[in-house]
Amino acid sequence: MPELLDGKTAVVTGASSGNGRAIARTFAEHGADIVVADVREDPRLRGPPTHEVIPEETDASASFVNCDVTSNDDLRAAITEADEYGGIDVMVNNAGIFADTEDFFGVSEDEYRTMMDINAKGPFFGSQFAAEKMSESGGGNIINLSSINGDVGTESNVAYCASKGAVRVMTYALADALGPDIRVNAIHPGMIETAQIVKDYDHLEADEEEDRLATIPLGRQGRPEEIAKAALFLASDLASYVTAASLVVDGGVVNTR
Repeated sequence: MPELLDGKTAVVTGASSGNGRAIARTFAEHGADIVVADVREDPRLRGPPTHEVIPEETDASASFVNCDVTSNDDLRAAITEADEYGGIDVMVNNAGIFADTEDFFGVSEDEYRTMMDINAKGPFFGSQFAAEKMSESGGGNIINLSSINGDVGTESNVAYCASKGAVRVMTYALADALGPDIRVNAIHPGMIETAQIVKDYDHLEADEEEDRLATIPLGRQGRPEEIAKAALFLASDLASYVTAASLVVDGGVVNTR
């Protein structure tokens, strides 16, 4: 199979762990050089740093930039790092935080601000800075990680839903603002086996876990590699006529609730 991203350079925020790590490795397998932009080098669960694994497993190059997505200076530095590989072609705004059990009446202003700063402000300015570079070089594409909670609201995580809903609609507006040379799409993961999910659900009893999985038509959690494959499609020319789209990767949950 031809390398779908041969000669491309991607910046992936939150790429040290979880979905971002899988996206970075999958992109590298298909020819892209990678800038890993994260607040930590080591993965949350296990294994060597993403930027060290990529040149060992693939012919691609990779580097790490310490990047807090709430800092515009950090975002600019991560995107500028892509110049080492010829300039940014793909921006993946993946970094985010999750709150599954939130008391709406107990959410403080600081907690809300943190949620929005990481989950919505980060993708906004990550897209802005990436698009500035892409416009200079003739185009590219942006992929924002939203969530099924950007489509369906739940009482247990109102602030999180607000942040991911913002990402969804922002993606549509960006696609309109940046076309035709820059494509912008969103991925809406469901329950994926990442460190965040493991941490938030490791307290469940066996029967509670079974009930949770019963809400998923495919009967299991997704894997980060399955989110990565969706991102690969959107980043490649296979999706050359796809923009302003929300690709739901959730095992069927949203449309069968």
